[in-house]
Amino acid sequence: MYTVEELQNRVSAEIEKRSKELLDNQPVELYDPIKYSLDMGGKRLRPVLVLLAFNMFSEAIEKAMPAAVGIEVFHNFTLLHDDIMDKADVRRSRPTVHKQFSENAAILSGDAMAFQSYRYFLEERSEALPEVLEVFSKTALEVCEGQQFDMDFEQRMDVTEAEYLEMIRLKTAVLLACSLKVGALLANAPKTLANQLYDFGINLGLAFQLQDDLLDTFGDQAVFGKQIGGDILANKKTFLLINALAKASENEKATLISWIEKTDFDPKEKIAAVTDLYQSIGVKNMAEEKVNDFFNSAIHILDDLNVQDVVKQPLRNLAHKMLTRKH
Repeated sequence: MYTVEELQNRVSAEIEKRSKELLDNQPVELYDPIKYSLDMGGKRLRPVLVLLAFNMFSEAIEKAMPAAVGIEVFHNFTLLHDDIMDKADVRRSRPTVHKQFSENAAILSGDAMAFQSYRYFLEERSEALPEVLEVFSKTALEVCEGQQFDMDFEQRMDVTEAEYLEMIRLKTAVLLACSLKVGALLANAPKTLANQLYDFGINLGLAFQLQDDLLDTFGDQAVFGKQIGGDILANKKTFLLINALAKASENEKATLISWIEKTDFDPKEKIAAVTDLYQSIGVKNMAEEKVNDFFNSAIHILDDLNVQDVVKQPLRNLAHKMLTRKH
């Protein structure tokens, strides 16, 4: 069995190699933003999940590496476009692609990354490839659905917690779940186990995204790698804001809405004021409890997975690491 760290190193080395290959591609204006995006690094969670799932049933992880890279390239493509839509300036402590180059460059290079991800999948002609591509294609469409719901919510003040959880399931959780299922399918695992790993990924992904919401407001930018308070400034309908609006007193709700409606404000003042409201209303604790609920559900699914504990341990270790990021 490989450890998480060993797989992260293998993935990073493979992506670095493929990134360097882009130097030979023309036109450079198309491929430079792709290389910049891939060179930003990151934890490579999704490709590592592919390899962890594959490694539960096979030691020949090189057979799953093209799919792992394909999923990471697809994930980075979504970040390019998300950052444009969210007007984000920083990603992984570096200027976002549209800031470093241009919005047009980020859009076109992102499109190229989406197509390139499929080419990586096709490198390993496994018998499971048709089913793997079906899972991946369905997931890619669901990610787009989640992003659309996220944008739709910007125009609404009546978004419910259930609607929000479905949006983050689509936008974030399904790609983590897909990564695990793809790895299992490529290793010819029984379908029941591949589906259990998918369900584990959904619950882990929901916990992960809810914690991301918490870190966006209560985190340390140096650790988090993104601007703290970005969701507050953009009036994003996060779990925190949705429940703050639902649980606030009349005075608290009026103050919160006034900050949402303001178009001329000092960013630091708005972030501080809304954060204080979240604390006084108690939604930080609510979000932490919801994170724990989904995480515990994920661990229960993993416990029930009919493979040896030693085989499950690396995935368990990564799950705990994902949910213990520093605030």
